[in-house]
Amino acid sequence: MEFFNVKKATTPAFRLVKLTTEDMKKFAPENGEITAENIRKFLADYQSGDLKPHFASEEIPEDWDAQSVKVLVGKNFKAEVVESERAAMVEFYAPWCGHCKQLAPIWDQLGDHYTDNKDVMVAKMDSTANEIDAVTVQSFPTIYYFPAGAGSTPIEFKGSRTLDSFIKFIDSKGEAGNDEGAAAGGEEDYGDPPEDDADEGADLGADESLDEGLEDETPRDEL
Repeated sequence: MEFFNVKKATTPAFRLVKLTTEDMKKFAPENGEITAENIRKFLADYQSGDLKPHFASEEIPEDWDAQSVKVLVGKNFKAEVVESERAAMVEFYAPWCGHCKQLAPIWDQLGDHYTDNKDVMVAKMDSTANEIDAVTVQSFPTIYYFPAGAGSTPIEFKGSRTLDSFIKFIDSKGEAGNDEGAAAGGEEDYGDPPEDDADEGADLGADESLDEGLEDETPRDEL
């Protein structure tokens, strides 16, 4: 249920997920009551293009900007990143991700490095509980640099996950730092967490993709 951002307290429920090799969009009904009429209207609205994707979000923490690494959620992402006049370096993580836990102390150092810089924000967002349409997150951690100013194009960081590489990437506005080798430490799939999420050694060497199991590029709609 975590994958669909459905809480146990709200079940039974239904969702529609559009999966392609490029992207994934989730749709939620305005009226969640499970009736034949509601389901037919939900599917008809989707087929006519009247249904807008659903993006989950936690509430904005009162202390979201209290630390050097700012805490983003879906509800403040647009204002603080997409429409902001300062650049942002954002880590999209999962709480159970071993690679994200390994990165955490380095990310805190990065936040400390820019804590007095009014032109750069270092931030993180739990992508298991928050969704946005600015970028596609298919593995953890995913890291993007968002240049200052509305309408700018985010740049994905794919270099070595070291403090020096991150600083080089930010200071060059995304033009340097990605040429220093594949991301150290690997990545973890967007899907369900390992059976034992406390096991730091669980598949730490594998790079996985959300769409690894798709056999072709045909879009699939699933109810």
